[in-house]
Amino acid sequence: MVAAERWASIRARLEAELGEAITIDALTRQWRIAQRAAGHRHSVDDVLTAAHAIGAAGAADRVLDLGAGIGSVGLLVLWRLPQARLSCIEAQPISHRLLVANIEGNELGARVEPRLGDLRELDAPARFELVTGSPPYFPLGTGIVPADSQKAHARFELRGDVSDYARAAARHLTDDGIFVFCFPTPQRARALAAVAAAGLPAASYRDVIPRRTLAPLFTLFTCRRGGGAACEALPPFTVRDEGGAFTAEMQAVRAGFGFAQ
Repeated sequence: MVAAERWASIRARLEAELGEAITIDALTRQWRIAQRAAGHRHSVDDVLTAAHAIGAAGAADRVLDLGAGIGSVGLLVLWRLPQARLSCIEAQPISHRLLVANIEGNELGARVEPRLGDLRELDAPARFELVTGSPPYFPLGTGIVPADSQKAHARFELRGDVSDYARAAARHLTDDGIFVFCFPTPQRARALAAVAAAGLPAASYRDVIPRRTLAPLFTLFTCRRGGGAACEALPPFTVRDEGGAFTAEMQAVRAGFGFAQ
C-alpha cells in the first residue's frame, strides 16, 4: 500500500472509531501526523523541543519521550536520528491511540515502543541517552481548564507536573545522558528548581520569542547529571520577524526536517 492510501485508510478508521474529524498533516518532508481537527495539535513547541534535543544530544541510540501525546516530539527526533529507537509513554487514551496510528502510518513499528500509562509509574528496564518531554504548562487554578480532556491534560497539571517529568527523566537517563524539555519562560525559575531537585540541573537554557518585538513565550532546557555548576543562558531563538515571516533561524530548523526554505 502506498503512503497516500495508507494514510487515507488510517484517517477513515480513526474517524469511524472516534466519531470526529481527523486531519493528516506534514510532520517532516516524508512523515505525516494524524491529529484531531478540534483537539490538541502539533505545534512549534514540539518542533523546537525536538530540534533542540537533536542539537544537544548530537547522536543517541535510545530515546525516551515522556508524555508523548500524539508523538510529535519523539517522531521528529527519530526522523533526524535514523539509528535510534524510541520508547514513549502517554497516559491519555485518545492521544495514545493517535500515537499508535502515527507509528503505523509512518511504518515505524520496528523502531518505536509506545506505552499507555502514567510516566510517574514508568519502570523501563533500559536506560536512555536522550529523554525529552513537554510538561503541561499551567498549575490548576491559574486558568480555565478546557472541557476537552485531551486539551486539558496537555495544558494543565492534572496528572503530574514539571517535577514529575524531571524525576522520571532522572530515573531513566544514562549517567552521561541529557534531558531536554520546554516550559513557559515566566516559570523558568520553577523549572530550574524542579530539575535541580531531581538531580538533573540545567546545563543551559534558551528562551523562544514567537515574534520579534514580543516577550519570550517558552524556554528550552538542557539538563544533565552534575551539569548545574554554571547554567548557560543561550541567545534567544526568534521564530518570526516583525512581519510574521519565519526568521532565517526558523527556516533552518524547518530545513532540518526536510522542508524547503
